[in-house]
Amino acid sequence: MPRDERPIGVFDSGLGGLTVVRALLDLVPRERIIYFGDTGRFPYGPKPADEVLKYSLEITDLLLARDVKLVVVACNSASAAALDHLQERVAVPVIGVIEPGLRAARRATRSGRIGVVGTVGTVASGAYQRAAVAIDPSLAVTCAACPGFVEFVEAGDVDSDQVHVLAERLLAPMVTAAVDTLVLGCTHYPLLARTIADVMGPDVVLVSSAEETAFDVRLRLAGQRGAPLPCGRVQFVTSGDVDTFRRLGTRFCGPEVDAVEAWSWS
Repeated sequence: MPRDERPIGVFDSGLGGLTVVRALLDLVPRERIIYFGDTGRFPYGPKPADEVLKYSLEITDLLLARDVKLVVVACNSASAAALDHLQERVAVPVIGVIEPGLRAARRATRSGRIGVVGTVGTVASGAYQRAAVAIDPSLAVTCAACPGFVEFVEAGDVDSDQVHVLAERLLAPMVTAAVDTLVLGCTHYPLLARTIADVMGPDVVLVSSAEETAFDVRLRLAGQRGAPLPCGRVQFVTSGDVDTFRRLGTRFCGPEVDAVEAWSWS
């Protein structure tokens, strides 16, 4: 099919979705991307599902107004609360982060015992549990909320003693369940992968939902023909402080986080 040169739209409650952008830059380097980080209303995890749905609809409308060809809900909390609604309402494809991560975990597990760590909202929604039943009912899935992880990551603290102590406490249910595969069910969590791996041990495979979602996007775009774009370009937009977004965003995504547009919800 002819190449669709419209950009890919990606959004998250804050900076975590930049891990999806980083993977997209590596996997589909000729695609243009618009990333919206709703840092002004961060975090989504503790918020009620109907509030997260409202925010997700507002951001998707913003991205559609900028003529995106595909929307990536690069936030587990938003995927849990809004993905089905968006897929029914929006004319362009909408991809979430929950099913890609679980499919990858199913391929990786040896015992069928899979762990999922996420925000309070994501775990409480039951979205991962429902997706696991749909993908393979034989899987034994243990979920645990990890309040505090996202806040540490957004503050730029991913390897302090405090983070390690918190991880030991929050990951205890995964150790008890003897999972051999752990889904990082929040796009912030890959930045904590070293600490999480230290706690879980070398025999546990960590699965990044961010990377697997980027693979899904690449599959969706496969088969397009035409001259490649001269280079990939990312437009960054945030509802929070631009300087903070730029400074911390480089840790998630790299030097591509340069010019950042400010957005105000009026």
